[in-house]
Order: sequence, then C-alpha cells, then structure tokens
Amino acid sequence: MAEPAPDHTELYDDLTARRYFAKFDRITAHMPGVAAELERDGLFTRPEIRLLGGYLEALGRSFRALSLKYLMTGRAEGPGLRARLAFDRHESGFPVASELLFMANDAAQALQHLDGMPAEAELKDRMIRQIVGDQTIPTALQYALSQRLYYQMLVQGGLFLARNDVQAQWLAEDKGRRRWLLSWAVYDTLVNLPVVYLLELEDTGRTPLPTDERRWPAVQSHLMAQSLNGLKLLTIAQGFDTDFDDLHPLRLKRLHLGPMYSSAFTLQSGPIGEVLAEARAPEGQDWALVWTLERLETSGRQMEKTGWFSRAERQIFALDPFAGRGAETGATATGRFVILPERPYQVLADRNPPGFRDVTRFVVSSSGQVLKVR
Repeated sequence: MAEPAPDHTELYDDLTARRYFAKFDRITAHMPGVAAELERDGLFTRPEIRLLGGYLEALGRSFRALSLKYLMTGRAEGPGLRARLAFDRHESGFPVASELLFMANDAAQALQHLDGMPAEAELKDRMIRQIVGDQTIPTALQYALSQRLYYQMLVQGGLFLARNDVQAQWLAEDKGRRRWLLSWAVYDTLVNLPVVYLLELEDTGRTPLPTDERRWPAVQSHLMAQSLNGLKLLTIAQGFDTDFDDLHPLRLKRLHLGPMYSSAFTLQSGPIGEVLAEARAPEGQDWALVWTLERLETSGRQMEKTGWFSRAERQIFALDPFAGRGAETGATATGRFVILPERPYQVLADRNPPGFRDVTRFVVSSSGQVLKVR
C-alpha cells in the first residue's frame, strides 16, 4: 500500500477509529439545526433546505458505513483484510477523497460480496459457539460480520459519494419560463471536503429540462465537470449561460461542509488551534466545524448576438461591491460560519481573534440545541 501524503494520516486501532466516527456522528447530527438557522436568515429557501437536508443525511450515512468498514481496525490484520482509514489531518479533518471513491466501487459490487458471505444470524451463532466452546475471542468472525453490515448498508443506498449527480426540482412556471432548482454534490479531491451546489434557473426551451433527451444529459455532464473547488462561481455560471441559450441561471450557491478541527485528530495553526488548545474540552466537545457559503445572483439580463441572424439572452451577475472583492471571489457574497460546543465557544468569545470577527457563530449546548450567537 502506498504511503499516505504528509498531511494525511491513518487510524491505527479500533478505539481511535470509533472515537473518530463517534465525533463525526455527533457533528453531522447538528448540521440540520445549523441549516435551519440559515434558512431563517434568508440564506436558503425551503426547497433548498429540503435538498440540503438530503445531502446531510447522506453524508451521515456514508460516515456510518465507513465506521462499519473500519470497525476492527488494528484487531483484524493480515493479507486481504481491510486497511486503515486515511484522513486529512491538516486541511479538512475529513476522510481523504479516495475513501469515498473506494466506497462507490464497493457499492457497485455489494450484492456480489453479500452473496458470498454467511448470513448475519449464522455469523453471530458461530461467534457464540467460539466464545463458549473454544473460550477465545472470535476476531475473524467479528471482522466478517462488520464487513457484512458494511455491504448491507451500501445496498440500502442513500450515501454521499464522491460524485452525486445533478437532480432537478420543479419550482414554478410563468409565461412559458419554467423555474427549476438543480442540485448536485461532490467530495472535492483537492481539499477532501463535501461540497453542495444549488442552481436556480429559468428554462425557455420547448421541452421541460428533465425530460429533454438532448439537453438534460448535456446539462448534467457540464455541471459535474465544472464542480471544481478552484473555479469561481462566476466562471461556472457564465460558462453555463453561454453553453445553453435557453437555460438562464438566476442564482448559484456553493456550500463547503468543513473543515473539521479537533485537537485529538487534526493539526491546526492560528486562532482555531489556540482556541481548542486553551479550551481543553472533554471528549466529544473538542471540535469546531467551519462552513463556507458562496452565493452568486443575477442583477439583470441583456440580449447578445450569437450569430448572423440570432440573438440569445445572457445574464448579468452581481458581484460583491465591497473593496473590489467581487472580482476576486467571483461571488455576490461569501459567508463563513463556525459550529462548536460551549467550552470552545467561551474561549473563542473571550479571545475574539481578528480572523473570526466576521464569522457567524453557532453554539451547540449541552442538550444538543444549536444556538446562533452572531
């Protein structure tokens, strides 16, 4: 097996792996509460929140599936057995993108794997007989059961994969202009983070977009190919507007669901590292999660000549007017949000470091309630 990159590391024992996944299980459980607060602030519409909720649920399922895959980390070793989970300890705190790629491959072959495995009840019966009869720990059987549960979860589906293809939701129609909300998501390979895209557009084509055998596959392919962290929203929207004369992007949003910081698992520098180090929070509360939301909206439209006798509608996009940041960010607005438990928040509030003064803060109370404090 290839050596992990310098900023990647592996989980070497089962207890560490379980703590890692337990942390993410708690964090993902708080994400819908944060999304609801952002809806109340007008940053997301109700249809967008429904779609975002589906991606958050899928992300949680993917982490639970990986926790089963690596349940026996460090205990079941040998040829052909599962390797250790690799995660990005510096940039994101999330599993590296290759983990999601491998999981997609496993999902494609999950039924075949299950057909060759003993049933869950049979594995449990063998485990009991070995414990009672041989008085030994049935490590190999435990490993086999964890893999069966992993493949069963893959068969059930509903996972956040490396590529989550474009889907369309109808919103309204006015004077022959249909409005659709497109959504898709990727696990960005450069920064090892889940990223969700939401695009509201108007459709003036003859056939509704999702049933158009010519345009719909082209739209899906185009948008997935443009889902790169290095591309500005303005570049994505203008390219789409140019390539599809009868599809008019109204607003485009990109939400980065991370990084995750934790003194126990990640290497962080700067204010967030100092906050977590000073907080010395107990297990389960030693973390902070950052979301970044980029938004691009249209401010008008104009007709543009596209040939000798043809013209097409083109969108005018509004860029951030403050200090020329619009040209730099390629967005109408960019917002950052940090979610963290009470003890790290108290340290952050006391320190109030410059880099966090414009960051909206969400505090997770001891009862699990998410509270917006700024």
